[in-house]
Order: sequence, then structure tokens, then C-alpha cells
Amino acid sequence: MDELKTGKHIRLYAKLELAIILLLAIIPLFTSFPYRVNIFLSWEGAYRLSQGQVPYRDFGMPLGYMYWVIPAVFFKVFGTQMITLVKAQVLINIISGFAFRSILKSLNVQPGVRLLSVILYCLSYSFFNFWPWYNHTVIVYEMAGLAFLLHYIAKGGKQWIFLSLSALFTFFSFFTKQDGGGLALLICLFLLAYDCYTNKKWKPLLIFSLSYMVIALVIILPLTRYNFGYWFNHGQPPHTSRISLFEIADEFFMNSQWIKFYLFIILLLILINFKTTKELFVNKSDTLFLMITFGVLVEAAILQVTSYTPPDNNIFFHSFAIAFILSQLSKHLHLDFNKPRILTVGCLGLSLWWSGVFWKYFQRIAERVIPGTSVSQNSTENIVNRKTYIIHPPANDIPESEWTFTGLSSFKKIYMPKATAQGIQRILNMDMVKTRKGSLKVLNMSELTPLAVEMGYQLEKGPEIPLWYHLGVAMFNKQAVQYENKIKANEYDLVIFEYVPTLNNFYPFRVRDTLINYYQKIDSFPAPRRGDTQGTIEIFTPKPIH
Repeated sequence: MDELKTGKHIRLYAKLELAIILLLAIIPLFTSFPYRVNIFLSWEGAYRLSQGQVPYRDFGMPLGYMYWVIPAVFFKVFGTQMITLVKAQVLINIISGFAFRSILKSLNVQPGVRLLSVILYCLSYSFFNFWPWYNHTVIVYEMAGLAFLLHYIAKGGKQWIFLSLSALFTFFSFFTKQDGGGLALLICLFLLAYDCYTNKKWKPLLIFSLSYMVIALVIILPLTRYNFGYWFNHGQPPHTSRISLFEIADEFFMNSQWIKFYLFIILLLILINFKTTKELFVNKSDTLFLMITFGVLVEAAILQVTSYTPPDNNIFFHSFAIAFILSQLSKHLHLDFNKPRILTVGCLGLSLWWSGVFWKYFQRIAERVIPGTSVSQNSTENIVNRKTYIIHPPANDIPESEWTFTGLSSFKKIYMPKATAQGIQRILNMDMVKTRKGSLKVLNMSELTPLAVEMGYQLEKGPEIPLWYHLGVAMFNKQAVQYENKIKANEYDLVIFEYVPTLNNFYPFRVRDTLINYYQKIDSFPAPRRGDTQGTIEIFTPKPIH
């Protein structure tokens, strides 16, 4: 009877895993969003690909183009509205969750532990990512590559196609972003080399390596006729490298508290559960689990330096570490997480740990029920507490209560400061925009990239045109000089420039200086930004000829 109940519970847990992955992925489809900072480059890359433009021929970027492929397909199917990016992210999050679940299944993780780990993965990593971002997509492709590789290993090496599929997605990871993709390849090679060593067969490693190289050649060789080497050659002049062993070590030892904590706990578990080094390699699943967990923790320690924005883009390591720790504890302490009582305690623990995910939705209600300390405006009493002991300068943020929808198709379900929406409308009401639709030459150095659709102007194309304009990251002085020369020659009828003084050349300051000297500023309005990176969108036209 107990075995029958356990079997029912395990089947229920499997269904719950799938339901949680799907439910948390589709929630963004039913809501509206404030304008997302930096999402402009996701839109423009997907838009250019959906229009048939070829990377490195029609535009350049210091990454591979795989990040934009899924959003571009969604643009073709659902249209080029910015909200389509959210729809694309739904699929990306579903792939991510299923891949992580598949990894745990291949490692024979106890169903109860697997359910807890999937919940943690979705809460701590997937659910936050409503919008696609390359620092997230690179990991999703990595998860898919690891899932196929471990599925091959779990099946006893009988289905070679999974090795090639693993190589395919691992290359997709590299061709999304070099740092995460390169580390993904090393982890895969590390795991596969161990499997080959234990089986005394090296053919799988050869198949994986050859598959990876063939896929890389098929994708990269057609691009070499363009300016691929200049854009992708990251880390050599005129590019700068983000890899610094000192910075990685400094960040690890000065911060990285969670990563160091997990490494400490894992080391203790190894000492407890394995008496000799030889025992460590007896159970293949345990060894693979340890290797992948250690590899993910090392990857997270490196990515927090090389991919520093957003600051939490590496927190996928929590799920692997907790899954390994709970699996080892279940064996050592004889805990059966398949039992509903223990599983319920685990779920409550996760909810408490990651309460910030849902607390912000209940915060306003709780404030009414449990009011905090406040100071009456009519009171002359000086009250000093944790919220008032520091005198902050007045915030310049436009309150979200003053944000609104634009009424434009490209910004459907996206709201932004009313002043920004009004500024956009003023641009669209300009005589030149109304009368010269399709022939207007526009330089849009702002994050309002969907204006290309609303205004109907053609995007510049060419091997020297960067996808976005962050000087030293996505473009270089060579491109800045070219834009300055075009401005001096009055080649643009209209220039939209975003000035963000606190960000280092996020839009090139030198180009703005040239604009001020050779063009006239006819309008300005707030950029859809908040916090310390607020900016101003400035509208320039050529100076009249006297």
C-alpha cells in the first residue's frame, strides 16, 4: 500500500513540475509592463533579423546572433510590437525549465528533491526574466546542451543523436555570448571526458567535438565574407577584454557569499558521504552531479565579473547547489522528500527563503493592516528611524503614477512616463515625419528603437553599422568617427539622441558634442529610465542655411 501511495505521489510530483514551469512562464502574458531599460537592443536585433537583414553584413555586434533568433521568429509570427519580446521570453523560460528538469531526471534525483529544485529554479531564475536578455539566453542554451548530454549518458550511450544535439545547443550558447558559451563547452567536455574514461570508450567525445566543430563551421564560414572578424574578435584591439583573473579572485574572496557557502557545505557532504577518494567515483550519477554542480558554481563566479549586468544574471547556481545538497542529505539522513509532510516543509522553506518574489505584491495590503512608523505633516516632532536617519536628496524619478500608455502599436501594453509619451507624439507630429515617411534619413541613438516602425524610416545598413551604440562595447572609435563625419555632412534629416550622463558613453558623448556644433536641438524630453541612470532624449535637425 505504501509503495502504491509513493508511486501516486511521484506521478503527481512530475505533473506539478510541468505545471509550475508552464504556469510561471505564461503569467507575463496577462499583464502590462513599464518600459524596460536596455530592451531596445533586443527589439532592434530581432527586428533586423525578421526583416531579412544578415548579421555582420547589414549590421555588426560583438556577439553571435543566436540570442535574437527566437525573438525574430516571434516577430515574424506575432508582429514587431515590443510586447512580442515578452511572448518570446515565455518560450525561452519554458525551454529553460524543461531543460533543468531533464538534467535532474538524468541524474536520478529523488522526485521530491527534483520538485523542490524545479520550484527554486523557476522562482529564483526564470520568473524574474519577463524580457529576453542575452546574459539569460546564453544560460538557457547551455541548459539545453547539458540536458541532451546527460540524457545520452543516462541512456548508456545508445543514442548518438543526443550528443550532436548537445553540441548544437552548446554552440548556440557560445554564439549567444562568448563567456557563458565557452564555459558551457568546458563543462560539457569535462562531463563527457569522465563518462568516456569510466566506459573506456572515447568515441563519444570525438563525436561531440566533431559535431561542435562542424556546426561552428557551417554557421560561421558564410559570415567570414563580411566583417565578422572585426565584430566578433572580442578581447583584441580595438576591443577590450573583460577577463581578469584578479577581478574574478577579488570578487570571489570579497563577496560571493552564497557560492562560498555552497562550496563549504558540499565539501562537508563529500567528507561525510565518501570515506575515500575511490568511493567518490563509484556512483556515476553522484559523480556527474558533483561535477556539474561544481562546474556551475565556478561558472557563476566567473560570470559575475564578465557579465556584470544585470547583477543577478548568474543565480541559476542556487538550484544546482540546493538540488545536490538535498540529494546528499536525503541519503545521509535517510530523508524521503517523496513524503508529502517532508516535501511540504521543503516548499514552506523555499517560500520563506524567496519570499521577496511574492511579498512585493502583498506589501501594500500588509502596510494597511500593519502600519509602519509615519510622521504627520502637521507635526513638529523630529522622528528618527531606519527610514529617516539619512537625509536623501529629492528623487528626480517621475512617479509611476504619472506613467501612461502611448496608444502606439509598437508600444502596446508598455507604459512609460507621460512626458516621454508626449515627446514621442511631438516627433510623430513633425511635418517632415508626416510628409516624408519612407524617405526620411534618421539617426536614432536612443532606446526608442520601435520608432523605426512608427515613423516608417529605413534603418541604416552596412558592415560598419553597429546594432547598438555603447562606445567601447558595441561600437568603437572607428564607428564614432564615421557618424561624426555624416553629421558634419548633414546626411541626417533628423537625429534622436539619448544623453545619459551617468553611464560611460552608453551613447557616445563625442557624437553628441558634434551634434551640438553642427545641428540644432529643437526638443527634449525624459528618457524612460529610473534611478541613477536617468537620461534625456534630445531631438536634433540640421541648422538652417542662411
